[in-house]
Amino acid sequence: MQLFALDSRHGLGEHIAAVLGVPLAEHEERRFEDGEHKARPMVGVRGEDVYVIESLYSDSAQSVHDRLCRLLFFLGAVVEGGAARVTAVMPYLAYARKDRQTKPRDPVTTRYMAQLIEAMGVDAVMALDVHNLAAFQNAFRCRAHALDTRRLFARQLAERLGDEPVVVVSPDPGGVKRARLFLEMLEAICGRACGFAFMDKRRSAGRVTGDLLIGDVSGAHVLIVDDLISTGHTMLRAAVACRDQGAVSVRGLAAHGLFTGDAASVVADRRIDGLMVTDTVPPFRLPDGPVSRRVEIVSSAPLFAEAIRRCHVNGSLVDLLEGPAA
Repeated sequence: MQLFALDSRHGLGEHIAAVLGVPLAEHEERRFEDGEHKARPMVGVRGEDVYVIESLYSDSAQSVHDRLCRLLFFLGAVVEGGAARVTAVMPYLAYARKDRQTKPRDPVTTRYMAQLIEAMGVDAVMALDVHNLAAFQNAFRCRAHALDTRRLFARQLAERLGDEPVVVVSPDPGGVKRARLFLEMLEAICGRACGFAFMDKRRSAGRVTGDLLIGDVSGAHVLIVDDLISTGHTMLRAAVACRDQGAVSVRGLAAHGLFTGDAASVVADRRIDGLMVTDTVPPFRLPDGPVSRRVEIVSSAPLFAEAIRRCHVNGSLVDLLEGPAA
């Protein structure tokens, strides 16, 4: 196995390698004066099972397009170098939210991303909590490994919840399946039943409407489950509705914390007791201090490490995600 991490500053690749017990393979990166760049493996990959880790988000150093272009070219280089199998590991997959046409002549960027990555000759892709699982699986013709945070978050929360009433909430109808799967995992780990509710939501021209909460949250500790937090307005909208209906506490859970725009004010809002995200995207947009301390970061490295190990030995990812004691 050869494991490459293109973003050494983030550290997630190093953590995955440490859990796996496999050293990161050496690679070279160069940036030229005109903005072009080059990345190449510094070790032989012929006949190897290669995993390339790159989370596709923007920061002050690189745009998402820089990261995508670098990932594509590097994947092409290892395929050209004779790797036996190549897997693109993208903890956060950009452009996954636009998976269908909601307006005439809309782009379907999920499919275009798949076409770009597949054009490099990869054998498989791996990502965490994609926006729409069916769209992700249908967009790729190669193997598409979709990991999720059900077990990561449920294990973190099980002991804290005690015997108090708990309700899992989806902030919109599109996320009901994701929230229900988390509910099932939480019930299995806690050994008791929990409630379920979801919010009505409509989005048009960037404006979100709909404040109907379907389900009973009165007197309960609420867990709002989503795939990502961008500005945080969807999460806050659901939290306010739950508070108005008598929720004792409200906590938001999401795999990816982008925290764009005025997200810091949402994180600081006392109607949300706290947020839990993973380390697929570092929370660099949040200011240090009391606001950032309201966000708990759960490492996704053990999950990715075990998924990579199982793929390498042709093991079961189903057991990893859904098994009783994975």
